[in-house]
Amino acid sequence: MHIERLYIGLPDHCQVEHQRVELSAGAGIVGDRYFGRADEPGQNITLIEAEVLEAFALAHHRAIDFSISRRNVITRGLRLNELVGREFQLGGLRLRGVELCEPCAGLGQSLASAELPAPAIVRYFLRRGGLRADVLSSGTLSVGDGFLPSPAPAAA
Repeated sequence: MHIERLYIGLPDHCQVEHQRVELSAGAGIVGDRYFGRADEPGQNITLIEAEVLEAFALAHHRAIDFSISRRNVITRGLRLNELVGREFQLGGLRLRGVELCEPCAGLGQSLASAELPAPAIVRYFLRRGGLRADVLSSGTLSVGDGFLPSPAPAAA
């Protein structure tokens, strides 16, 4: 269970791949288009499972660029849906899963083809589109960093 890829989203919606990124508690990824936007929980960072993107590519006979998901963190070996409402650690940094990152029309349009229209793509990624999370501690996140669940609360 680790980080496979890291991306910073630019204002023009391009994704730039990085080997490491700086996270700031309560603000997100330094340099990301959503950095500092805290008007709603879950805007600090987004994650998606590499396996979901690979399964889509295999099922539809196409190569896929992980950046097209427009998520910041691509994970491997980690079931992200199970982290909604839970704290966890990536690379020693604390995060809290806020909600599922459901697919938007932009994702559908970017992957659409004559054989596979945008609405079908959006339906495919429902409940598989990743996780929105809040950043609870500051520091560096790197490709290859591992996952740890937060310890269970102490019994009273």
